[in-house]
Amino acid sequence: MSDYTGEVHQGGPAAVRELPALTITKVSVGPMDNNAYLLECRTTGEFCLVDAANDAGTLLGLVGERPLARVVTTHQHWDHWQALAEVVDATSARTAAGRDDADAIPVATDVPLGDGDTVSVGDLTLEVITLVGHTPGSVALFYDDPSGHGHLFTGDSLFPGGVGKTSGPDTFGSLIHDVETKLFGRLADDTWFYPGHGKDSTLGAERPALGDWRARGW
Repeated sequence: MSDYTGEVHQGGPAAVRELPALTITKVSVGPMDNNAYLLECRTTGEFCLVDAANDAGTLLGLVGERPLARVVTTHQHWDHWQALAEVVDATSARTAAGRDDADAIPVATDVPLGDGDTVSVGDLTLEVITLVGHTPGSVALFYDDPSGHGHLFTGDSLFPGGVGKTSGPDTFGSLIHDVETKLFGRLADDTWFYPGHGKDSTLGAERPALGDWRARGW
């Protein structure tokens, strides 16, 4: 039985979840308590980093001397890419981000991402899901573990307790629609999701509150 809880804090130890084919290492970095996720293919040893948010030394320490193939930035907000330039300079990792956010990230995006694209981590594949509203080009990454449940990296588009912050009714309407249809509408309740800040949750735990989220408008 895994003892992974997903609870991390800035300056504290990483939380490690070992799946049969993928290792997920979660760490909190920076003054806004951002989560960064290092994904490792257990067959090839290849790494992918989700959000080089801050504290490049901590992130590079997780990677060590092993190859970091790519860094995916979930969205354009500054607190999610503060360490991106330093990490890329140190590792020569390729960068990826949502197509409609790429121009707002001050490190060139090698691979612009759209809905249905894939991101590889060694032998493994993660599906790109666009979630428009928190920013125009926010993306989530979904790993469908063939020997278990799904794992979803949501950036700031979905948290335990609600969707991410939006600028008004139109962007909220877009985000709640995408979250309802693209996540809750097609993924199983045991899908575990990993947000850009704070604790993890499952879609099943959050599903009963969807109507309340829509009614309150945030």
